[in-house]
Amino acid sequence: MPLNPDALRARATALRTIRDTMDRWGYLETPTPCVVDSPAMEEHLYPIGTSDGRFLRTSPEFALKRVVSAGLPRVYEIGPSFRADEKGPWHSTEFLMLEWYRVGAHVTDLMQEVEELVGAVALALGVSAPENWETTSVRDCFLSHTNIDLAKASAEDLAPNRGLSWDEAFFIRWLDEVEPNFPQAIHVHSWPASQAALAQVRTSEWPYAVRFESYLNGVELCNAFLELNDDVEQRERFAQANAYRVAHGDPPHPIDESFLEAVGTLPTTAGIALGVERLVAALLNLDGIAQLQV
Repeated sequence: MPLNPDALRARATALRTIRDTMDRWGYLETPTPCVVDSPAMEEHLYPIGTSDGRFLRTSPEFALKRVVSAGLPRVYEIGPSFRADEKGPWHSTEFLMLEWYRVGAHVTDLMQEVEELVGAVALALGVSAPENWETTSVRDCFLSHTNIDLAKASAEDLAPNRGLSWDEAFFIRWLDEVEPNFPQAIHVHSWPASQAALAQVRTSEWPYAVRFESYLNGVELCNAFLELNDDVEQRERFAQANAYRVAHGDPPHPIDESFLEAVGTLPTTAGIALGVERLVAALLNLDGIAQLQV
């Protein structure tokens, strides 16, 4: 695809606006390494290896949490992240990630920051920002579109006669029947506990992860957590993720002990990762992120 100079100018404008906004909010830009000893541990993220047995980072999460644990309460980074097997109009092997962490915040605070950041970038680009953001839980959203209560549903209820795991069955229905009905701008919170990744879990109503995803014009922009700060629980989740990989014929990932040490001293913190090219493309109503990449 030929390069689109207008799209690249828009990306540059968005980057300046993001940095100005983060500076105004009191966040410190903190570059971290792109080559790491251990990639992210989520089962369905596939890293790109290097010739010396290390990895290109799938996100700056591990390093930034170490920075927070070292005593910096508001940090962010804008930089490349790398993931194998990422194909499609809204995916790329290399993409720009904005990730930020705020000590003492809850996920609702980050929802407000997402709305303000989207509005600031929209203004800088000369396009309209959403007038209203809806907020709903995954459970309520799923019930309204499928008439199924996730707290009571089995994998067989979600996808009869398919022989799928609960999460596999959930995502089939979610992608086919729920996401296509989203309004222009929405935060979807309280995801199933099995999809907690590095987020805290609550069991007051049903087992759910304290995390949200924000969608703009049908595009998933970002994923936010109330960060897990229990290193024992984090180690158990890493072991479960590696067991899943091995069971599906993939090699296990090495454990980042320095990260686990940081998790054990992490204060109450909310963190979020946002795709920069996705944000610009969604605001400009492009059909993907390719025009925003060189």
